[in-house]
Amino acid sequence: MTDPDEHAPVAVTVDLVVLTVRDDQLQALTIRRGEEPHRGRWALPGGFLRPDEDLPDAAERELREETGLSADRFHLEQLGSYGAPDRDPRMRTVTVAYIALAADLPTPTAGTDAADARWQPVSRLLGTDDALAFDHSAILADGVERARAKLEYTPLATAFCGEEFTVTELRHVYEVVWGTSLDPRNFHRKVTGTAGFLEPTGATTTRDGGRPAQLFRAGTTRHLHPPLLR
Repeated sequence: MTDPDEHAPVAVTVDLVVLTVRDDQLQALTIRRGEEPHRGRWALPGGFLRPDEDLPDAAERELREETGLSADRFHLEQLGSYGAPDRDPRMRTVTVAYIALAADLPTPTAGTDAADARWQPVSRLLGTDDALAFDHSAILADGVERARAKLEYTPLATAFCGEEFTVTELRHVYEVVWGTSLDPRNFHRKVTGTAGFLEPTGATTTRDGGRPAQLFRAGTTRHLHPPLLR
């Protein structure tokens, strides 16, 4: 009989929901597992917490290992923790998930314990319950919903843009992440009329086609008022 006061050994991992906009789609970074359990299946990148690491340090290390980029290229925040007793067949494992967002991320290279690494459309991954190993489909779904919700009341959409961007490029991010079409005039009025959201650079570009478009960079506000609702 198990002693209810006995503490079973628990391993701690970090998993990463890394999102970017590629090929006009919201895409997530996935790795094909090269080892058991779930060898050969796609999963979110992540790994075990090292004895000398804090959680944010582990998340930043995994980002570097999986993308080759430092954390200062990303918006990185903790998403949540997942600790169902049977989530990992090896042992009792609790994972702390992080969400990482960035623009223009490179084609990934598989790490030492992965057979392959690639960007995959979120719509494809979330369209099948068992598309990812472990409970990573649920973690990915939570991460995507976090990103979609935060676009409503924070300037998080600018994390998917380059350092300088047009309103059209910003609107495209909202349309891709939310999966909907937005009225260009209304969107332009809202984002340029929200204090602190965008900061004009004073430069223009013709990369959107047509007349020169004004270039902006992210402003200083951390919350949008009023919010941009889906």
